[in-house]
Amino acid sequence: MSLLIVGLIGLFFLIYGAGNYYIGTRFFQSFYSTLSPYTRYYWLAIALLALSPFIARLVKRDTQNAFISSAATVGDYWLAVFYYLLILWAIVDLIRLVTRGALRPSPYLGLGIAMLVIMLLSYGTWNARQPRITKYDIAVPKQANGLAELRAVLVSDIHLGTTISNERLEHMVEQINELNPDIVFFAGDIIDGDISKFAEEAMPKILSKLTPRLGSFAIFGNHEHIGGHAELAMKHLTEAGITVLRDKYVKVNDQFYVVGREDRSGNHMRGSLGGRQRLGLPQLMEGIDHSLPIILLDHQPSNLGEPESNGADLQLSGHTHYGQFFPNNFVTGKIFEVDWGYLKKDNFQVIVSCGFGTWGPPIRIGSYSEIVDIVIRFDTGH
Repeated sequence: MSLLIVGLIGLFFLIYGAGNYYIGTRFFQSFYSTLSPYTRYYWLAIALLALSPFIARLVKRDTQNAFISSAATVGDYWLAVFYYLLILWAIVDLIRLVTRGALRPSPYLGLGIAMLVIMLLSYGTWNARQPRITKYDIAVPKQANGLAELRAVLVSDIHLGTTISNERLEHMVEQINELNPDIVFFAGDIIDGDISKFAEEAMPKILSKLTPRLGSFAIFGNHEHIGGHAELAMKHLTEAGITVLRDKYVKVNDQFYVVGREDRSGNHMRGSLGGRQRLGLPQLMEGIDHSLPIILLDHQPSNLGEPESNGADLQLSGHTHYGQFFPNNFVTGKIFEVDWGYLKKDNFQVIVSCGFGTWGPPIRIGSYSEIVDIVIRFDTGH
């Protein structure tokens, strides 16, 4: 591990620790008369909450062990609690600075902020479990050997194995089948870092219930590499009847191409993590007949000039979660040319899904869980 990475990790924990201390101090000031006799225990509780997200990722989740399962859930939620408390207390302090003394910490203020965060997270938890169908109807100005229309479903960022249960996966599969797609695309992060739960709870068997006429195709995202089980993930997904494209392409029914890119994170996660050096698009697409439609799967919607200049007609991506919870969407909007939705650049089109699942806190605020239903119309020559 390079000194730069060690330094960045150290800086992160320094900032994160300072943020938790700041939050803890403001609540201690708000409830001083109540908490002062228990100062030592109060700060111990704050420390445990601050460490809980990392402990949850070090300890293998075990749904049969209620304590471990509950501790992992607390760790996930604390990240969101920390995030919103930090924002709200910072706003309060800014108002206090501008008004020279208003909104001093008090039991009423502390309780109000706590209740607001509880309401936000309650809504976010409910919202994350209400998947919606997002519809697109697009035209690709190429002939597809007699195929006039392709009904495709796109799903990304399911993050199976942690917060997404078998019940939710079953419901997702049912929703997809009800759309009666010709083809299903998975744009990466199907599995979260820990693959054990994905296998132990027979999730591949549930995925095998998908019934698209032309099959299901998938690529890896960064999370398939994080756990170091990329090859095992490929094995399980293949057993589920899903074709995994790792810098490969297939010609479907001699009518169109599906090109699947290795995630760009694979460049940094080679060796024991199972990542691979990502091929450039000219090399990957060598031998493709560009007179046929080309659908590109790439987990991260970055550097869109590359697929545009190399003749891809439609790119399907995920990764961004559209920030997952407000105001992160302002950050993803600055990082990516399109962080959610549809973009057209001449004859090149991009659809980015905000994802079906969640990472970390199982909440969505300002975004929602989605399954993308796409009608792709081809030129018929008439």
